[in-house]
Amino acid sequence: MKSRIVVIFVGILVLWSALAMRAAYLQFLPNDRLNALQNRQFQTKVSLPARRGAIVDSNGRDLAMSAAAYSLYADPKLLENRKQVAKKLAKVLNQSPESVYAKIKDGNRRFVWIQRMLEQDKADEIKSWDIRGLSFVEEWRRVYPNETLLAQTLGFLGSEGQGLEGLELGYNQALMGNKKKVLVKRDARGRPLINDGLMFIENPEGTELKLTVDSDLQYRLESELANAVSQFEADHAVGVILDAKTSKILALASAPTFDVNKAAKSPSEYRRNKIVTDAFEPGSTMKAFVIAAALRDGLIQPNTKFYCEKGSFRVGDRIIKEAETREKFEDLTVSEILAVSSNVGTTKIAFKMGQERLRQGLLDFGFGQRLGVDLPGEARGMVQSLPWRQHLLSNISFGHGISTTPLQIANAFAAIANGGVLNTPYIVQSMRDAETGELVEVQPKPIRRILSAEQAAQMRAMLVGVTTKGGTGGNARVDGFMVAGKTGTAQKVNPNGRGYLRGAYISSFGGFIPANDPKFVIYVAVDSPRKSYYAATVAAPVFSRIASYAVRKEGIAPLQLAEESTVNPKVRRVASEPKIVKKAEAPRAILTATELDKVTNVETGDTVPNLMNLTTREVLRKVSGQDLKVKFVGQGTVSEVFPTAGSQVPESKEITVIMK
Repeated sequence: MKSRIVVIFVGILVLWSALAMRAAYLQFLPNDRLNALQNRQFQTKVSLPARRGAIVDSNGRDLAMSAAAYSLYADPKLLENRKQVAKKLAKVLNQSPESVYAKIKDGNRRFVWIQRMLEQDKADEIKSWDIRGLSFVEEWRRVYPNETLLAQTLGFLGSEGQGLEGLELGYNQALMGNKKKVLVKRDARGRPLINDGLMFIENPEGTELKLTVDSDLQYRLESELANAVSQFEADHAVGVILDAKTSKILALASAPTFDVNKAAKSPSEYRRNKIVTDAFEPGSTMKAFVIAAALRDGLIQPNTKFYCEKGSFRVGDRIIKEAETREKFEDLTVSEILAVSSNVGTTKIAFKMGQERLRQGLLDFGFGQRLGVDLPGEARGMVQSLPWRQHLLSNISFGHGISTTPLQIANAFAAIANGGVLNTPYIVQSMRDAETGELVEVQPKPIRRILSAEQAAQMRAMLVGVTTKGGTGGNARVDGFMVAGKTGTAQKVNPNGRGYLRGAYISSFGGFIPANDPKFVIYVAVDSPRKSYYAATVAAPVFSRIASYAVRKEGIAPLQLAEESTVNPKVRRVASEPKIVKKAEAPRAILTATELDKVTNVETGDTVPNLMNLTTREVLRKVSGQDLKVKFVGQGTVSEVFPTAGSQVPESKEITVIMK
């Protein structure tokens, strides 16, 4: 019996010794697997945003950046005299003592945020108190150093660091990068134990976006739009500048604007990026694209004549009148119709096209569909589905009964400027990955060719006519440069019902400069100007000032105006500008299908000769046998001729020769 007890005792002793040795081993010798198990049991992870990627302009200047900020948290269980702590914090944080105390009064809590994104000086003061139970974590605060510059396009962040509008929303995931994981200890119940600060696991910061926008152009655009709103007592104004060749966005803005750093305090109306989100009836700028579509389809030429009914044309039970000039035009060529912005003339061109051709032409120019710009909230606009009544066909020809965004109009002008190709507008030039340093360049994206190079050249020449003497866009001219474009004065649609608002208009001008070698496409629109409303006096001068700044900033040399003259080689003298011919004809009320079929190109018996690469002397020698007036612009040899070689000589007998 006694031996059994001894055996049992020895066995128990051996067992306890083994357990003690194992415990000592586990306690004092390192064991990675057990350490990992312990960490999983007594630590947890809290996600904090990584440093958000910067947004810079085309020259690398900061537009949006992330600055270090400090967020204050507390472990109420460790705080002594919580009411006294609340009073001290309240003074620094500009909060009431009661609101601070409400956060820390529960002594069983182990973690609570006191205030996020504190400034450095406030964080330093609180740190100096050295109060156990208060600590900080470094986060990132979004800063927009230029305040209002490019505000609607940049967008802004919400309280949790998520992009809410603009590029901050559209590229939110790329800008955010990976979240930062923070390890904290926890108790047996899984609650965070925060006392000695946080251990950080650093993750890469977000992707940097480099934009196509030039800050200098952007600033000038915003300034001119703000001045227009003030000068004409308008509701707002919008503008966009595109690279004529690629449709990359060089500037875009809406006035009034807002300070992005104080976005929450600004009216939502100011924050909307109207260039892409708002569609409206554009008015007479649409005539350029109606005429371009008819030219493409071979239905007209620049010198095709239409009788313009002395400014009053009956379509069904409605009377179409001339809006911008109030003139009583009779016979006008297509070039003249565009130059004087004849509603009647454009209506007759649309009737010759028919509704199917016109609708397809407008769709081909990018209207009624999203262009695919890399900005959120792009509107489609509207090109109504068929069938159309005659009065709607007429209205659409001069920009009513159709809605477009400012970006769509500018992009359509770019297609004419660049030789006939419609491109996808874009604003992000490149993206740099913060982890790998890899730079991804964004390439221009052609959508489709809509005009031949020759047709685009013909359109450019006709649009130059709009800004010359007798055209509606004379106030858009820039000294020393050829300007092409079109005015638009549109009645404003009643947003609360049918029809239009009485006395409310949208005045616009769209075009490009220099017309002989387009670099910049510019579109501006002024909504509800009260002191004047015709585009020629409201929008055209705004275009001129923006265009003047753009070409001079780019360093484009002006043409030699001393040689800008109209020369008849036979008499060698300066001739006057051509005048619109208004022949007296009996008025006609309705244009029939038969009459439409009788509209033909006017034959003058002469065509424009090929003058390319000739000197001034050689040009004069070559045209000496023709009764032509030659307008020389620039110096050197011939680089472009308006109208183009092979075209019918206009009745004015005038051709423009661009020398480079």
